[in-house]
Amino acid sequence: MKPVFFILFTIVISAHAKQVTSPEDNLKELKTELAKKHAYDSRKLSKITSLKYRLQLKSDSPYEVLQQLFDEYEYYTFDSAYVYGKRMLDWSVKNRDADQVNISKIKMASLLLHAGMFKETFDYLKEIHAGTLNKKQLYEYYSLQAGAYANLAIYNNDNNFTQNYNAKSVAYLDSAIALCAPNSFEMLFAQGNRQIISGQTNQEPRYFTKLLKAYPLTIHDKARIYTALAAFYRKPADYNERIHLLAQSAICDIRSSTKETLATLLLAESLFHHGDLEHAYLFIQRSRDDAGFYGNKLRKLKIESILPDIATQINLATQREKNKFLIYFLSISLITTIISFASFLIFIQLRKLKVKEQIIQDKNLSLETLNKQLSATNDKLREYATVNEKYIGYFFNVITGYILKLDRLKKNVERKFLAKRYTEISQSLDEINIKKERQNLFATFDRVFISIFPNFTKVFNSLLKADDQIWPKNPELLNTELRIFALIRLGVHDIQTIATILEYSANTVYVYKMRIKAKAIVSGDEFEARIMAVEAV
Repeated sequence: MKPVFFILFTIVISAHAKQVTSPEDNLKELKTELAKKHAYDSRKLSKITSLKYRLQLKSDSPYEVLQQLFDEYEYYTFDSAYVYGKRMLDWSVKNRDADQVNISKIKMASLLLHAGMFKETFDYLKEIHAGTLNKKQLYEYYSLQAGAYANLAIYNNDNNFTQNYNAKSVAYLDSAIALCAPNSFEMLFAQGNRQIISGQTNQEPRYFTKLLKAYPLTIHDKARIYTALAAFYRKPADYNERIHLLAQSAICDIRSSTKETLATLLLAESLFHHGDLEHAYLFIQRSRDDAGFYGNKLRKLKIESILPDIATQINLATQREKNKFLIYFLSISLITTIISFASFLIFIQLRKLKVKEQIIQDKNLSLETLNKQLSATNDKLREYATVNEKYIGYFFNVITGYILKLDRLKKNVERKFLAKRYTEISQSLDEINIKKERQNLFATFDRVFISIFPNFTKVFNSLLKADDQIWPKNPELLNTELRIFALIRLGVHDIQTIATILEYSANTVYVYKMRIKAKAIVSGDEFEARIMAVEAV
């Protein structure tokens, strides 16, 4: 188990190249890795699922699998890690294995420290008797004590207590260092953290640099070292180096599916103070999501206290941009107004020169329009005169004929009635053929209509498909369908009136009309407009 020191604030960073890449390149790489987060998490969950399956096999000694599950969950999600850590401890106590009990308590204390639960961390540490620990366990115990006091100092942030907590942290680190083999990973790691806690960040971070250059490290160890090394680069001149280190730490955290991470929070703060509000807001949200997923309430509270400041600055920056745009817009508007005013003056002068010519052109256009309107009106009047002349004469002739027929019939019936020849009266009445009279009426109507509108049938059928066209049979000039629209062309639009003239029901006339419109190659309204546009001779 690696030593735990700066779980809330100090986790160390790896050897970095002398030629540091630009912040833009580092942030671009980080955002690329963020897009792959779900793939890394799926790999982590697949491993956890496999371990859970092994645990279900009910081995006689599940402690090893429980420990592996705890390790997988330790930096991924607090609740699950706590469940398996507790099961490790319960199993150890049940089997009276003192060595496993000590390991389980150390792991539980470490987990609680990740979550910022200081009281519970110290409670577990108090239960551990240092005299019962082996050398490795004692190193981890001292490391945990150092980390707990260091983080407590950060949390309190009060000079009345911070110096005392940091002094205790350094004392425990010295005890841990005394147990280490020379130049071992554990010694260099503890010495690097001692530099940070004792405030020696103005010196060269030689211990962490040596670790990164000469020691094989896990992805998670690299993330911790990168974050801790960033503590040595807090000056404005070191901005590029600090962003590089924190971005690399965040990338390692993403690849190892570490949710209990400090890198993105520190990165967001650095970007915020440098004025990169867009990236600061992105990474503070990422840090908040990780803290919420892991279950670190203390970290989440800290993030929630910073987030409004970033959001406020973003709003202010947005408002400043809007103000700049407004000033730019007003300036452009003013210039445009001046140019427009000058153009207007020039235009007025030109217009004065051309005003008479324009008046004459306007008058000519008005007269031309008026002439067209008068011509159209005259055409309509001529059409109405033709229609009236022909149809009035037609109806006078028809009515006169019917009056003469009725007069002859009346005299004939009276004469036969006086002579009491009743049978012959009935015969005289039968001589009147209503059907033939109606046919004669329609034939006369058709003849007069076609004489006025000779192109009607042709125009009518041009609005229908070839298969749907209606051509009257000889000797007819119009049939029922054509006659309905002929009446419409004459201005008779009322269905009931058309039905009365043609001696059909209103419904029959409506069906005829709609059937023809449905077959038309144009819309119903346009069809009727085309019919009304058929010209009279």
